[in-house]
Amino acid sequence: MATKSGESKESNTICFGPAGLGPLKDAISNLEQYHKLGLSACEIAFTYGVYINNEKDANQIRETAQRLGIKLSIHAPYYINLNSKEKKKIQDSKKRILDCCRIGEALGAYRVVFHAGFFGGMDKEKTYENIKREINDIMKEIRQNRWKIKIAPETMGKINVFGSIEEISGLVQDTGCSFCIDFAHILARDKEVDYKKINKLFGQHNEWHCHFSGIEYNEKGERKHIKTPKEKLKELISSLPKDKKIVIINESPDMIQDSVEGLKIYNKK
Repeated sequence: MATKSGESKESNTICFGPAGLGPLKDAISNLEQYHKLGLSACEIAFTYGVYINNEKDANQIRETAQRLGIKLSIHAPYYINLNSKEKKKIQDSKKRILDCCRIGEALGAYRVVFHAGFFGGMDKEKTYENIKREINDIMKEIRQNRWKIKIAPETMGKINVFGSIEEISGLVQDTGCSFCIDFAHILARDKEVDYKKINKLFGQHNEWHCHFSGIEYNEKGERKHIKTPKEKLKELISSLPKDKKIVIINESPDMIQDSVEGLKIYNKK
């Protein structure tokens, strides 16, 4: 953003976009629609499986996104658990993440977001060590393939699921992976969003990948995403650090319009 004098108001850049590209046949037209609305990010939802399977489709989507200035990311399948008691489930989970990295590289995507795992009756320390080990293994394969894409475990909204802000921050520090800060999940899990604490844990990183929406929750944490309240968007945008490159992916039931609303609020600052 620039002032009338042409000088930048602040050094951060926030890109807004929805958590969905839509079906393959509509991918190009949807990207064009997002661009017309002023949006500059999109997270491709592979949450129920990787549905872009060949390089020709990936290349076309990548070229379109780059031409329109839209930053792509991927959400890996929901059925991932790097802390399973069954070795096959861990191997399958790692394969799903790596499959996303492989097609993500062709798509020009910069992050693969995933839910790291469940406690499954294990204590938090053991769970953390297990997940850290598997992420290190995934990171090793990413380096061997010389992929530029980064994996980003996400903060989670249920108290019985691995993914507190401290746990995700620890993984970033211990493995060199990236991260996804889901502010709605943090609110559901902690009953508040402590922006100062979040900035302390992640402030050394110049790129932040974030999720945001309205959230309905109870004493166990997240129940479901809801339309994003305008006042919560204002609170988020005013509380984010001013010296970062930030992507905000909206996951509400009205994710495109809520992304547009976030952009409007940001441009009015």
